[in-house]
Amino acid sequence: MQIHRIPSLRNPVMLCAFSGWNDAAEGATGALDHLLETLCADDNAAASQLIAEIDSEEYFDFQVNRPQVSLDELDNRTITWPSTQIFAVSVPQFSRDLVIVKGIEPSMHWKSFVREILDLADDLEVSLVITVGSLLADVPHSRPISVGLSASNPALAKNLSLEISRYEGSTGILGIINDGALHRGIDAISMWAAIPHYAANSPSPKASLALIHAIEDFLEFTIPLGDLPSEADEWEKEIDDLAQEDTDVADYVKSLEESKDAQDLPDVSGDMIAKEFERYLRRKDKD
Repeated sequence: MQIHRIPSLRNPVMLCAFSGWNDAAEGATGALDHLLETLCADDNAAASQLIAEIDSEEYFDFQVNRPQVSLDELDNRTITWPSTQIFAVSVPQFSRDLVIVKGIEPSMHWKSFVREILDLADDLEVSLVITVGSLLADVPHSRPISVGLSASNPALAKNLSLEISRYEGSTGILGIINDGALHRGIDAISMWAAIPHYAANSPSPKASLALIHAIEDFLEFTIPLGDLPSEADEWEKEIDDLAQEDTDVADYVKSLEESKDAQDLPDVSGDMIAKEFERYLRRKDKD
């Protein structure tokens, strides 16, 4: 790992997202990209700095994740290698600062890769790690995208009023980061957005928006939304148009909608309304 600087941060929270297996429709990486871009825009008080990068040579199979060649305005060729970048974000309007880890899921040496990230987390005195992912599921694109929050440690789940993760099966780098953090005594939770499997080929701003709202609600601070809501609406409309071109797909979507509505009806209650109202008040207070 190349460390550029070790900043002084206020009780930082580390958020991690990686493209690849953990990032259906780029929902998770899109959320952290949005967070970095909007929090650190000129009209916001937050500031970010690149504090570390993980060398790709040891962790990537370049036949799987190939370096990219590009040309600048003078036609000079530049090669960009797969990498993992770590940013520190100072957020004056929030009681804690953020550490953002984003990159491509590594191909090999996962234990060493996670050790490097968590060694830096220790150096920065990170007290909470949030891994952010998106997965394919049998859900309709026309309903709110659900985000599941869970902790793999029963005591932590109880303390934070979260579900206990009961998943068994293959895992990605996010699962290894969570496990490594817990073994070091760092609290770690995961957030996963459910993406319609029939709409996974294009970036999903609606999934990124759902994850942004989940981060806001859990950490209780406001993230500027920018154009993300309108982009989410446009994405949904595009999927509507595609679905209507095929009657089989349209019928399938309708069945998913009916199933989702029946499942969610008992849950459309005080808790959901309270979260929406709290989010509204946070934005109103900021304005």
